[in-house]
Amino acid sequence: MSSIEWGTTSVPYLTPREKGQRDAWGAETAAKGRHSSQRIVQAGEVSAPAEVAEAFGLARGDNVVVRRRIMYLDGRPCELTDTYYPLAIAHGTRLARTAKIPGGAITLLAELGYAGVRAREDVSARLPTEEEQRALEIEPGQPVMQLIRLTLDAQDRPIQVDRMTMVAQHLSYDVRI
Repeated sequence: MSSIEWGTTSVPYLTPREKGQRDAWGAETAAKGRHSSQRIVQAGEVSAPAEVAEAFGLARGDNVVVRRRIMYLDGRPCELTDTYYPLAIAHGTRLARTAKIPGGAITLLAELGYAGVRAREDVSARLPTEEEQRALEIEPGQPVMQLIRLTLDAQDRPIQVDRMTMVAQHLSYDVRI
């Protein structure tokens, strides 16, 4: 059975970085003496999945911007992350392109005037789909965790939805932005 030892908290992933700072994933892994990378496999407009449309208050089938990534820890895939943004926020920005964003997407959102102040996270465990099993390079029957995070601004408007499927790990929470 594949195993990745990792413990994390969500706070750095909700906090904009200072100019010149690494994105949260790179900074967190480097601080723990580990190597991280990510591959952006898709970015652009898509039809919103049902839970994303609901979170953004959109009609079924409305478009959103998505960034789909595979996250790697020490060269091994450990997480599949789909991050969704309303078109009004992300259309025509670097969020809709596959290039890496200095300081990460949350930093760009803040630069665009959309700072998250609250997040709601839902975590569950399940068996992976065959596609997830292949992408994460895990054995049949090995459970994955799914974390869905909704980030809201000071006016309680949803600005980002993350859907992460990851190799089972330890998560720690103290969320204050």
